[in-house]
Amino acid sequence: MTTFIDPKLIPQRKLYTGDYMPAIGMGTFGSDRFTPEQISAAVSGAIEAGYRLFDCAAVYGNEDQIGEVFRAAFDKGTVKREELFIMTKVWNDMQGKGDVLLSCAKSLRDLQLDYVDLFFVHWPFPNYHAPGASGDSRNPDSKPFNVDQFMQTWRQCERLVDMGLTRHIGMSNMTIPKLEAVLPLCRIKPVAIEMELHPCFQQPELYDYCVARDIQPIGFCPIGSPTRPDRDKTDDDITDIEVPELVEIAKAHNVHPAIICIKWAVQRGQIPIPFSIRENEYVSNLKCVTEDPLTEEEMDILETIDRNNRLIKGQVFLWEGAKGWEDLWDLDGTITK
Repeated sequence: MTTFIDPKLIPQRKLYTGDYMPAIGMGTFGSDRFTPEQISAAVSGAIEAGYRLFDCAAVYGNEDQIGEVFRAAFDKGTVKREELFIMTKVWNDMQGKGDVLLSCAKSLRDLQLDYVDLFFVHWPFPNYHAPGASGDSRNPDSKPFNVDQFMQTWRQCERLVDMGLTRHIGMSNMTIPKLEAVLPLCRIKPVAIEMELHPCFQQPELYDYCVARDIQPIGFCPIGSPTRPDRDKTDDDITDIEVPELVEIAKAHNVHPAIICIKWAVQRGQIPIPFSIRENEYVSNLKCVTEDPLTEEEMDILETIDRNNRLIKGQVFLWEGAKGWEDLWDLDGTITK
């Protein structure tokens, strides 16, 4: 029998539209390590456990299996559709004119839904790679970020809201220079920005930029993503759950260091979307935000362990002439051409 955590105990985040979403959700990216069947089984267990926020994406290749789980949960009466907050994303190869609508329609069909709650532009350019591509693979058609091209994609997302196919829209993997370029052009402002956030990569400038504009930060890789694809691993990476200060705090609370990462994320204000196929882990991830909060002193200590250690570097999206993955992230404060 799955442990049930009452969703009413989970903190909620208020969006600028006045709607609310849970302060923690479940990711569904299997990162080439888990099968769609394993992931959909975890989603089923997570609904039973009390999760109400799920982060999906077309490129994860598992939305049809997850849709079966949602349908079964609705039919069984485990949960009503309006009690779930379901997010999905358009993949990079579907950013052309009209393709965003097709992408959303396919996700809705696969997820067996009439609408999603939040629809993201997954990456800010149409550069893409084949699933499972190696870290040094490059697509010759890749191009640097282009404002007009991005806005063509965003206009289609705005139409999805008009059509009632999504309640909200958001952006992902953005930078401050890119946001500065596109936000003034948006008819509908993004309600959320999905970004990499964990104790060793806190992105304080981007985080504060979003909060100041009433845009909700949603954090992927919240525990440092130990199961991310091998192509995203480099020798310089730091493992958050092994940082001594974090380990000490975990000992004080008598929990696994991963739990401290989740508590920190929720108390800081972002929405973490941890992923696990193991019931004891996903139940613990949800339950930990309802009890035994970190002290202010512990939160201050965790602020000091930021190492600016980006794990998802995106190098497979680089274009001809780009120097390195850093070019994707506008590190000098201007959009890299």
